[in-house]
Amino acid sequence: MSLLVVGLSHRSAPVSVLERASLSTDAQFKLLQDTVAAEPAAEAAVLATCNRIELYADVDKFHAGVAELSTLLAQHSGVGLEELTPYLYVHYEDRAVHHFFSVACGLDSMVVGEGQILGQIKDALARAQELHTAGRLLNDLFQQALRVGKRAHSETGIDRAGQSLVTFGLEQLAAGGDVAAWARGKKALVIGAGSMSSLAAATLARAGVAEVVVANRTADRAERLAQILTEAEDTDVSARAVPMESVPAELTRADVAVSCTGATGLVLTAEAVAEAVEGRTGAPVAFDEETAATDVRPLPPTSVGADENCPLDLAAVQQAPVQQSGFSVLGEAAVAGMDAATLEQHAAWVDNATVDRRLAARPGPEADAELIIALAATAAALGRIPERRRPEPVATLVRPEPVLFLLDLAMPRDIDAAAHRLAGVRLVDIESLAEASADAPMAADVDQVRRIVADEVAAFGAAQRAAHITPTVVALRTMAADVVATEIARLDGRLPGLDDKHRAEITQTVKRVVDKLLHAPTVRVKQLAAEPGGAGYADALRTLFDLDPEAVAAVSRAEESTEMNAENRGPA
Repeated sequence: MSLLVVGLSHRSAPVSVLERASLSTDAQFKLLQDTVAAEPAAEAAVLATCNRIELYADVDKFHAGVAELSTLLAQHSGVGLEELTPYLYVHYEDRAVHHFFSVACGLDSMVVGEGQILGQIKDALARAQELHTAGRLLNDLFQQALRVGKRAHSETGIDRAGQSLVTFGLEQLAAGGDVAAWARGKKALVIGAGSMSSLAAATLARAGVAEVVVANRTADRAERLAQILTEAEDTDVSARAVPMESVPAELTRADVAVSCTGATGLVLTAEAVAEAVEGRTGAPVAFDEETAATDVRPLPPTSVGADENCPLDLAAVQQAPVQQSGFSVLGEAAVAGMDAATLEQHAAWVDNATVDRRLAARPGPEADAELIIALAATAAALGRIPERRRPEPVATLVRPEPVLFLLDLAMPRDIDAAAHRLAGVRLVDIESLAEASADAPMAADVDQVRRIVADEVAAFGAAQRAAHITPTVVALRTMAADVVATEIARLDGRLPGLDDKHRAEITQTVKRVVDKLLHAPTVRVKQLAAEPGGAGYADALRTLFDLDPEAVAAVSRAEESTEMNAENRGPA
């Protein structure tokens, strides 16, 4: 059996796909059950976070395993297999272990070095243990991943390379400024009372907000979180719980709102956010058509004074009637990466404004075609491509200062993405966090963590390979002990007068001979089996000594049962 992981994350899929493919708790349970019920898989575990969905399994066939796990992910996520497949990644055996240890250390997180992933791995293991879908391999893997992650955080400065998703999100809301200075005195609304929402509430409280209001569908959890915040010794914040129905009213009072629920639909629509801002300002809130300066796309390189590299077929324009010129807006212009408006704005083929610019004001394909043909005709008449003029800068639209800050950490999203366009609102969600973190600098400690991961992967592989041969070695020694016992019994039949002292001495002598004969081969085979490619030594040992496969399997079951009883007491 071998480890296989099939999944998708913020590194392989756009947020829109991750959002649709997110798994509820019930869906994760069903996925685990269906995976172990499938033929290629013997064990299964699901790691589902806000920016990744990964299915781990112990399989006996690679290709069949990939096909089965991919199909199951598609079925339970609700995204069609054909649509999901381009975004899936597959890791197998040592590469799968390397990937998982990297995940545990925060190297594969949206915010490098964040430690929250360790809690999510622990929850994933507990879920698999609860359903009894984690056997020896996945128990060993997840337990070791937790230890590797803790080692990375304790032995290196990986924490300096990044922070939790909550902290990173708040930094984005503060526009890169000091979060404590930005948060001081603000009123916060936290929607949800799960682990991420609780972390957000605690982070805001430590940052110095004046009040935290917790809204949750389960009143008891909201009240418990509010009580914890109020009684915390390291903060001085007022906290209270409200039902979800009170969110619109509380949003009117709040300066910052953080949402992370398990809802499948929107918790806050753009209209609800607009009403909250209007309730604060007393003025209608408009949707900005553009939220930033419009950057002019640069034209592809063209030569001056010649037709070389010109995206238009000037000869065709000169020789053919307009209706049969062979030019279309979706043809040459599209290939060149330009439309009529871009060509006109850059004046790449305009000389002294000889083209009627009023054509550009008439939208539609016909106007575009007329303009481009006119531009081409001008260039053909001049016999050269006029010098490109520098485009005039476009005025930057100044947005008003935000009066409401929104942080959406849910997957699928809780807050309507259209709120991005509301004047007076700053929204940070998983998608914008992914964009912001793409260019984040990586600390030098990352290299040290990578070395730790490489060492731990090698050690884990060696331990697994060595463990794989242990049942065979035990079965061999058991068979040898049975042979000794049989021969001593036969000796008793041949020498009935043998006294106990001599019988014991003969028995010990035979045992010593057998032990010495088996010692070197069994020690050496364990060493060889721990090396890459050493899995075949167990098969060779079984073949050479004609060991009963059922005897080996019985040893494996006994060992696994003992280990499972210890491990199912809970993850480390």
